[in-house]
Amino acid sequence: MKTKLKAFLQRILNYIKNNKKKSVVIFILLTIYYFSLPRTLFQEPYSTVIESKEGELLGAKIARDGQWRFPAQDSVPEKFKKCIVYFEDEYFYKHPGFNPVAMVNAIKQNRKAGKVVRGGSTLTQQVIRLSRKGKGRTYFEKIIEIILSTRLELRHSKDKILELYAAHAPFGGNVVGLEMASWRYFGVQSHQLSWAESATLAVLPNAPSLIYPGKNQLKLLKKRNTLLLKLKNESIIDNQTYELAIEEPLPQKPYDLPQIAPHLLQRVAKNQEGTRLKTTLDMALQNRVNQIAKYYYNQYKQNEVNNLAIIVIDVKTRNIISYVGNSPTDLNHQKDVDIIDAPRSTGSILKPLLYAAMLDEGEILPNTLIADIPTQISGYTPQNFNLTFDGAVPAHRALSRSLNIPSVLMLQSYGVNKFYEELQKFKLRDVSKSPDHYGLSLILGGAESNLWDLCRTYAGMSSTVNYFNENNGKYRTQEFVELNYDYNFTPDFGSNSKQKTILGAGAIWQTYNAMEEVNRPEGDEAWKFYDSSLKIAWKTGTSFGNRDAWAIGTNSRYVVGVWVGNASGEGRPTLTGVTSAAPILFDVFNLLPRQKWFATPFKDLSEVEVCKLSGHLAQEDCPKIKQLICLKGKTTSICPYHKTVHLDISGKFRVNSSCENIENIITKKWFVLPPVMEWYYKSQHIEYLSLPPFKENCTGTITASMDFIYPKTNNKIYLTKNFNSEIQPVILKIAHSQRETEVFWYVDNVYKGSTKTFHEMPILPTEGFHYITVVDESGYEIRKKIEILRE
Repeated sequence: MKTKLKAFLQRILNYIKNNKKKSVVIFILLTIYYFSLPRTLFQEPYSTVIESKEGELLGAKIARDGQWRFPAQDSVPEKFKKCIVYFEDEYFYKHPGFNPVAMVNAIKQNRKAGKVVRGGSTLTQQVIRLSRKGKGRTYFEKIIEIILSTRLELRHSKDKILELYAAHAPFGGNVVGLEMASWRYFGVQSHQLSWAESATLAVLPNAPSLIYPGKNQLKLLKKRNTLLLKLKNESIIDNQTYELAIEEPLPQKPYDLPQIAPHLLQRVAKNQEGTRLKTTLDMALQNRVNQIAKYYYNQYKQNEVNNLAIIVIDVKTRNIISYVGNSPTDLNHQKDVDIIDAPRSTGSILKPLLYAAMLDEGEILPNTLIADIPTQISGYTPQNFNLTFDGAVPAHRALSRSLNIPSVLMLQSYGVNKFYEELQKFKLRDVSKSPDHYGLSLILGGAESNLWDLCRTYAGMSSTVNYFNENNGKYRTQEFVELNYDYNFTPDFGSNSKQKTILGAGAIWQTYNAMEEVNRPEGDEAWKFYDSSLKIAWKTGTSFGNRDAWAIGTNSRYVVGVWVGNASGEGRPTLTGVTSAAPILFDVFNLLPRQKWFATPFKDLSEVEVCKLSGHLAQEDCPKIKQLICLKGKTTSICPYHKTVHLDISGKFRVNSSCENIENIITKKWFVLPPVMEWYYKSQHIEYLSLPPFKENCTGTITASMDFIYPKTNNKIYLTKNFNSEIQPVILKIAHSQRETEVFWYVDNVYKGSTKTFHEMPILPTEGFHYITVVDESGYEIRKKIEILRE
């Protein structure tokens, strides 16, 4: 064999040496022939097509040239392959790209008839003709087609050529390609076509106008049945199949394409236009979530709330398994806007991130008491949603009840700049202005974010806990990867690390436990939606002016995010996270498989003794309980609220050695809050006992027992007017640990009156600086400087 090959090559070399000019000409012709076929045969734009993870069509967007042209499939269904070959080119698998016999016969018949009654083109030639659209039907063009057809045969397999034909053949109107034609005329994918349907589509490219209803139907029926008879005669189909096939009706009214995930389609078209993408969406779940979205849209639009968005994420893979970018509203209400990626005011949805960060840094423990009192910081006055005050509340309870004042005080303690940097680590793209721009309002909706980024963050946090527990206390360097909707893409979570990625597993787990709490003192307005067996960590948020309602929830496997509102930004009085977004959240979770709760990440937690009442690390005077805390929590302060007090035998008075014999003094541990905290706390906690007063004859007993509620230090106070343009008084307010104690009020050392029980004093000062002095009957004095300004 080698000898023959060497001899053959030697003959070629000898020919080249003896015929140099001819060899050059042949080489040039071969080069031209080789490069005659463009590398990319078809330059037309394609429709963007998305499929579910099961391969079912979710939706498609028309190509830029106005044609419905799907990208080529990897294979052509066997039924259509047989139909098209026996109808158009029976010798397709035998010829080199053109069929001389068929061409000669076509020329004879056409001359005899005096018109074109038969074409001699092969399927390969038709592919070339489709790629060279607009070229005239001349003999010269036919020669070019033949040359290019042979070149195409050398480049591609027969099956690949059939794929090109099936993807670019005209099927009537602006329908191009088998896949689109199969959806348009029969409402199914091409591999689901029957023999009759395949035969119908096989004859259409030859005469695409036949698809239109009317007189053409008989011609189309005749062509189809003739092809089916040929298939029967060639034993491709049996007689029974043939008899059933010819009874099938022709397509009538065109089918609409599915639009099951239109906003994800819009997203894919923006980033990967003209592609066919198999997504990670679960078809059954997507349809059910669409139904939920439609149901709630029909409910909420009665209150002029017209938009909503829902996203469901698989925590383990970060795959998006359901994507509803907007409600099924109309163009007047911006139905095409994808809300999932739209920046909206966050409301309270960032509070868990602050809570987790402070736990992780050891700045609070889960039960640490946080002040919940009237607060004004540099002119900023946060208010709780229900406009009440608890005095002091455990940190985890402040989170589960979404109290605003404790959250602002926690942010002030943690630092706005520090929390802002934490949010940047989560890649919340819309938190993009400087920390000074947001200030303390950052935690109450002063910033904007979007459902995509927030759900990605919660998915990363949930996966952090799962991976930590499953891998012996390890983290992954890229745990907070981007969400994914491409079925064929696998996210890179990085390598194992002993260092946390952003937050430790212990802090996240404790945060989720706070978010999962059921028994909330606000009442049961949310719990009519809550299934106690459905254990999830969830948080709602409502932006200022009731413009945005959020609900994000997670269990160990799934994250669900919901936004409800108006894309225009118009607020509605009844729109809140609890009443509008939470019901959707729970309905979606009820569609998902039940999951076990997060395992406890013991390697990132430590058991310590904490004060039962204050939540701080316990001191000697505290009633103690054992609690799991984050490792850095051991560095937090010990309880500042428990004191040792000395009482007389009756326990009704505090005493010291100046007024009581030492042997008669009783020592007792006492839980004491600062005056303002105490004022509100004891109204919520009947078990709270204020310190008893000192006996009258005790010396050196003056202690701090009152404080200003309003105003705070160096406050600027603007005098306001009523509807009659009358200047309104400023209401000064203090809290005293002894409610019945009488206090005396002075402004610039001028006596203004006294109060008892309710310590409020209206004054009408002039513009400028003033000093407010309050003295109680024991002689204890507090003093504040204020500045009065007119609007």
